[in-house]
Amino acid sequence: MGVDLGTRTIGLALSDIELRIATPLETIKRTKHRADVGRIAALSEKFGVGGLVFGLPLNMDGSAGPRVQSTRAFVRNMQPLLALPVLFWDERLSTVAVTRTLLDADTSRARRAELVDKMAAAYLLQGALDRLARIHPTPEGEG
Repeated sequence: MGVDLGTRTIGLALSDIELRIATPLETIKRTKHRADVGRIAALSEKFGVGGLVFGLPLNMDGSAGPRVQSTRAFVRNMQPLLALPVLFWDERLSTVAVTRTLLDADTSRARRAELVDKMAAAYLLQGALDRLARIHPTPEGEG
């Protein structure tokens, strides 16, 4: 499951069973930590999620700022409540890329606001899946 952790919302995405294609799932309106983690846990159980890919909002120069610290703290506080492996993935420019795609599709401002977080989660999850495929390619003739 891909997780785009924002200050007001959390975008979620899922991959297919073969770990090839990421698809936007939903956007959670953030409330309290336990409730946010509860929703992620419920969806993880429902869809048989094996791990979480959290977007890491690095600064453009690659340094870690306050948002990186906040993301790492969220994961640290989540782990006693949801024992799934976590991978951090560089999410620089993911929201920009998704927003540009939605603008190119002539999506209304309201619709963009509704879609951008879960699409950003799918974008970062797809990056991680593509990297995984390069590290562990599927043998010829399989899947």
